[in-house]
Amino acid sequence: MVELCTNRSAREILHEMAGQVPALDSQWQERAVRHLDGLTKPIGSLGRLEEIAARLVCIQQKEVLDCKNKTIYTLAADHGVSEEGVSAYPKAVTGQMVQNFLTGGAAINVLCRQFGIEVVVVDIGVDGRMDLAPGLVDRKVSDGTHNIARGPAMEEDELAAALRVGVELAAGAAERGGALIGTGEMGIGNTTVASAITAVLTGKPASQVTGMGTGLDPKGVERKIAVIERAIAVNHPNPSDALDILRKVGGFEIAGLTGLILGAAARRLTVVVDGFISTAAAALACAIQPRVGGFLFAAHRSSEPGHGALLELIGQRPLLDLEMRLGEGTGSALAMAVIESAAKLFNEMATFSSAHVSGAVS
Repeated sequence: MVELCTNRSAREILHEMAGQVPALDSQWQERAVRHLDGLTKPIGSLGRLEEIAARLVCIQQKEVLDCKNKTIYTLAADHGVSEEGVSAYPKAVTGQMVQNFLTGGAAINVLCRQFGIEVVVVDIGVDGRMDLAPGLVDRKVSDGTHNIARGPAMEEDELAAALRVGVELAAGAAERGGALIGTGEMGIGNTTVASAITAVLTGKPASQVTGMGTGLDPKGVERKIAVIERAIAVNHPNPSDALDILRKVGGFEIAGLTGLILGAAARRLTVVVDGFISTAAAALACAIQPRVGGFLFAAHRSSEPGHGALLELIGQRPLLDLEMRLGEGTGSALAMAVIESAAKLFNEMATFSSAHVSGAVS
């Protein structure tokens, strides 16, 4: 694993990563389109699968696409704001679900087994000591964030540490020849945090970007909205400063995913962004470096109301819309199957000339 100097600030870490994110080359786009138009099908008949394949060509800069090495990073952390009663589940569920991931019993495990995807489970801030079960990556920054309804979520050094975790995970993925990187998360209270980030980034009121999360009733949603409004009023996060937003109303897993997304884009890795929580991290990464958007695929549209606002903000159209709101990386796993299918069509379909098939009559 590549490690960054531990005494560097969050801004120094992200300034370096942002500067390394390349722009996509339009010449590769043109080459991809020429190849797609020459395959044995009417032009454009594979719809968005052709769009996916063309962007993969731009990202990988290859004429034969590689999607074999697929990994979803599920980062887990607790949130101090959970003590405000913003979730239908107790905080202890975060650690319990991490154990479930490690024993293969969660939805993300089932889908990843189905599609041949590796799951990497990272403890970046779960409250309490986790059993070091096989497969757990222990990168704990602290035992959860502070309560954002009362003050900033984290200290400057904690933010830098969480960002480093993500950047180093991306570096490790690149060293192992990663092709598709998926984002996932687990953390009771994190839809509250993501809604706060969304409200600040988009300028929309909390009431428009806050949903039921783990299953709150209407009164619970009202309480959650009030907590988010209080957190923004108490902390005054700067809408133009992604790091200020992260430190004041963010979470360790969201900061880690922000670093992961930036680091992956800097290394030309394709990032498949899961639902609401992951897209909050993607939006922060895009705010830091807009070129990151070229390396992202939005996996699906969450039923959380804030997700649509974030997708619009970063200019992403989701691949799927299944009314999911689970997280964990489940949407990323499903979308990876679609992306890999697009790559296989690009690689393996015959051309009109190779198959001796007549083209369209002009």
